[in-house]
Amino acid sequence: MIRLFCATLAFMSRLPVPERWSRGLAVENYVRGIVTFPMVGLLLGAIAGLGFLALAPWCGTPLAAFAAVLLLALLTGGFHLDGLADTCDGVFSARTRERKLEIMRDSRLGTHGGLGLIFVLLGKVLVINELAVRGHAMLPALAAACVAGRAAVTLLMYRQRYAREDGLGNLFIGKVTGRQSAVTLCLGALLCLLLIPGGGVWAYLVTLVAVFALAQAIKRTLGGQTGDTLGAAIELGELIFLLALL
Repeated sequence: MIRLFCATLAFMSRLPVPERWSRGLAVENYVRGIVTFPMVGLLLGAIAGLGFLALAPWCGTPLAAFAAVLLLALLTGGFHLDGLADTCDGVFSARTRERKLEIMRDSRLGTHGGLGLIFVLLGKVLVINELAVRGHAMLPALAAACVAGRAAVTLLMYRQRYAREDGLGNLFIGKVTGRQSAVTLCLGALLCLLLIPGGGVWAYLVTLVAVFALAQAIKRTLGGQTGDTLGAAIELGELIFLLALL
């Protein structure tokens, strides 16, 4: 399990993971790491939360919120944000399914992708600041948001079809078992309950419903899921969770 966690952490973040802790895991076995997604989110969110706590007394909550969002982007190398931008460019292009998938492969940033990034990143900064102003403890809130986003993305993998012939998303989409999905979702719920006893589970359930609706909408539009849509779901899941805490 430790090797699975380290391999998943190295895959989903830019945190330095000693190679000896994760090597030896075949690529086709990465799907088993889905059960560690909430733990990866817990670590990344906790780091962002600590960054917020360190900066808030010095520069105020607005800049601390900005720094926390920036830190999350740096920790993941913009991996999920890139998926969000590509998904927005493709889904909102009003083209055929095949053309939408081609647009999503294009490395250039389009108008819809740029707007998607602006709205989601700005939304995170604003809601984190608002939660802090209302007296919420931001370390557990940010940790729980990252847990929820990475647990909820399971809904875009289980019994879903991969919309392409190849790609990173093919490691997970349609290959996650019911048991793996249940363990991941239950672990996410448990962590949210422990982190925010007064409303974490409610915010988590809201996130699951919203991400499930997103999964169905993307499935109708693209005929399945891609690695980009997984990244988009994680970013939107984090934002939805934070909004549900208000």
